[in-house]
Amino acid sequence: MTHSRRIGVTAVAVLAALAASPGLAQAQQPPGAPALAASSDSGLPEGWRVTGQGVARELEWRSDRVVPMGDARVEFHADGQLLGVPEQARDGRTFRLRLDSATPLKDLRVLAGGRRLDASADNSRQDKRSSLTAARPPAQLPANSVDPGKPGAYRTVTGEYRLDSVKFPGYAEKIEMQAVVVAPKGATGKRPLALFLHGRHTTCYKPGTDESTGGWPCPAGLKPIPSYKGYLQDQKLLASQGYVTVSISANGINAQDGDVEDSGAQARSSLVRQHLAKWANWAAHPNTAPAVVRGAPKADLSKVLLVGHSRGGEGVSRAAMDSLYPPPADQDGYRGPVRWKIAGNVVIGPTIFGQNPVADVPSVSILPGCDGDVSDLEGETFLDGTRGVSKGAALHSAVYVIGANHNFFNTEWTPGKAVAPSFDDFWDDPDDPDDRDPVCSVGAPTRLTADQQHKAGATYIAAAARLFVAGDDRVRPLLDGSGTRAPSADPARVLTHAVGARRTGGFLLDDGVKVTGGRVCWSDTDPAKACLSDDTAVGMSPHFQWWDLERDTGKRAVAMKWSAPGTPTKFTYPASVSLSGAKNLALRVFVPPNTTGTKLDVTVTDSAGRRAKLGQVKADGLPGSERTSSYWARELRLPLTAATRAGLDLKHVKSLELTPRSGSGQAWFMDAWGWAPGMPAVKAAALPRVDIGRLTVEEGDSGTRTYHMPVKVSGHGSGTARFYVVDPETGVAKEKVVKVRPGATPIDVPVEVKGDTLYGYDESRDLLVKAVRGAVVGAYRGGVIARNDDPAPKVTVTPVAAQVTEGEPLTWRVSISEGAEVTLWYPFVVVPVTEGAELSTKDVDPEWLLNTSGEEADPERPLSQAFMYLGPDIPAGATSAEFSVPTVKDQVAEPAESVRLTMTDDWGDPLPDGPAVVGTVVDAP
Repeated sequence: MTHSRRIGVTAVAVLAALAASPGLAQAQQPPGAPALAASSDSGLPEGWRVTGQGVARELEWRSDRVVPMGDARVEFHADGQLLGVPEQARDGRTFRLRLDSATPLKDLRVLAGGRRLDASADNSRQDKRSSLTAARPPAQLPANSVDPGKPGAYRTVTGEYRLDSVKFPGYAEKIEMQAVVVAPKGATGKRPLALFLHGRHTTCYKPGTDESTGGWPCPAGLKPIPSYKGYLQDQKLLASQGYVTVSISANGINAQDGDVEDSGAQARSSLVRQHLAKWANWAAHPNTAPAVVRGAPKADLSKVLLVGHSRGGEGVSRAAMDSLYPPPADQDGYRGPVRWKIAGNVVIGPTIFGQNPVADVPSVSILPGCDGDVSDLEGETFLDGTRGVSKGAALHSAVYVIGANHNFFNTEWTPGKAVAPSFDDFWDDPDDPDDRDPVCSVGAPTRLTADQQHKAGATYIAAAARLFVAGDDRVRPLLDGSGTRAPSADPARVLTHAVGARRTGGFLLDDGVKVTGGRVCWSDTDPAKACLSDDTAVGMSPHFQWWDLERDTGKRAVAMKWSAPGTPTKFTYPASVSLSGAKNLALRVFVPPNTTGTKLDVTVTDSAGRRAKLGQVKADGLPGSERTSSYWARELRLPLTAATRAGLDLKHVKSLELTPRSGSGQAWFMDAWGWAPGMPAVKAAALPRVDIGRLTVEEGDSGTRTYHMPVKVSGHGSGTARFYVVDPETGVAKEKVVKVRPGATPIDVPVEVKGDTLYGYDESRDLLVKAVRGAVVGAYRGGVIARNDDPAPKVTVTPVAAQVTEGEPLTWRVSISEGAEVTLWYPFVVVPVTEGAELSTKDVDPEWLLNTSGEEADPERPLSQAFMYLGPDIPAGATSAEFSVPTVKDQVAEPAESVRLTMTDDWGDPLPDGPAVVGTVVDAP
């Protein structure tokens, strides 16, 4: 790449080795992402093309079917790196992403939640999927002593309110303040409040048709999709048990969150807190409340449960964070006092793009085993991402629901129940046997019906309410990995594991831990380091991915693989681990899907060298396929009685050993803890909060200006965070753990912007951050963008050889008025000629035709009917380049034939007033 202007980084010495990470910006190449493009003869795969010119040059992919608006981000990847998040066109099938520079595009892919949209998986994985037999559900767990899915004693009353819309920073249109309330009838005294927030879905529909859109406000003839009414079953169950419930609408955010960097997380938090503020006002002044609120018991704002589905899950988590650690005022849509307390969160199939859960607010993350939208089950981070961050008193539970999809937790997203068009997000073709999934296709033994799934969801939401709000410890075994079930959720198979509560110690894979007999691994594009390497059986794991980064050593496991029993994997810790007060040792281990009977002996050793074998655990894999994230850890417990009998000092445990007793196999160790029953009181720690801003500057015409990455640390105390600094050239991420405290700059990355008068692209340097210990993170990404402020050069086209004899190339020269600092491509499209005969597909070189359009010459047809774009790359600094149409000589007597080319606009359509050229080919004499 050649640049006459650069953004340079002169970092402090401690950051001298740090490089970059791919960035994110909707509808354009993300700041800091690799500058990639394609030349006119790059031979893009079917469905891909490059359109436009200059700053309007875009990479376009067109799906063979409509891609519904969902919660996972649709991302373009090339050669294993994130290019960015494209903009979806109105047709629902076309996606466009702005391109920079001219590095060839390789191995193009479209991913959403880890699932590939542009093509099936490679043949080897296809073979593995087709060879899988129908998976059987695991045996049902024993019933818990208390079943929270049973309706309570109260009848319920339902009503709605609609208030004035609100304006949020970064959103052009106001956001609606609309909700449905379900409350217990006849209940006395104050009652806890449960607030529901739906996820990202299409916003408007035309009654009686399949037409739906993602705009806001809804145009004439279309009605808003009532996604907020999709949890009435859950609300009625909670209301019957004495809770006041409210489910709020967020269509205005869904329609606009593609234009904001955090994909709407902050706006959803602001919306939740706007509603909570209203409820606090109504509790203090009941006569000002809407009729439905006045008719309900008074809400107790000291006991609030937040329930969020998909992006709504990330939204309620951010709302809990913002209630404890205020966000920067210029980013927030709510600036009033906090007059409520969040007792816990329930997040259902959630996104967590920022990887920033709240450690001191208890949570339950419901993971749908057949999620076809947020397929990577990134909601596991709501649990894994809290380890070691704060005091560890809050319980964080993961609830894996085998056979559940993403949408059917909301009845307004469920076919046969919704008023608007809806769909099963787990895509397959029921008429194509090769597209059937043995775990998740409708009719598979492990797949739940919509009613079964929603019933299970309602039951476990009620379990969280009963534990976090009502304080009923009898419900905890349903959520904390103790291995019991709620019969109300039958026939669903529901598995859980957890961290926090009365867990002590923590055998974690931090730096300094010595591992023998196993391989420390993390998410990485290098299979030698990746936890799930290319030769691993089909599927994904929810424990490792952060799609903004290709490599994140903060997400670690130990991979164990053996061909014979007996070789232990040993973990030795630099400082001893205390299991004091623990009853059991709880391990989180996963094995390949569809496997059974993996056995591991577990041994611990104290600082004095005393050893004790605690016993043996057995691990079974989940039902899984190529399209599921089934590499999910099971919680396995052993009593510590053997260690006590052996005289071990449980306050100073030095090592842990896992010895396989199966003949051969694989397993992955996540962590282990001392476990005891019960729920300690949770008090949020006073922590520093880190927010990264986005600074946009003009490059200017001359001179050099220095800017700094905008990082704000607020709150109290000090902690550590892992920062990722962006190299705009390579997109490679390196990381550094840095101390953070209010009033100090934790990481200083000076950015030099050199001004010039040469046309180019916007250039940026990005910064990402994740909490490690004693901190929270709000806005997790930002940086500096230098905007190109120079006009595009003027373009002219002149013939070099516009009339040739067949067998010779037609050639034109494209010239620009002045050189640019980046390589530019000027695309031309072949259009029908206006006079005479047109050159056909058999009049040009067949290899050139195939490479340029992906099409064969047969059947013979006018060249304008072949899908192709022509035009030269003009290298940086150059002012002209040529391109050609190679013709072939044949033995057929023909009249003169012509080809007509015209330059296209940024949508790939011919420019009405743009340069147009005609070339003519005549028979050889």
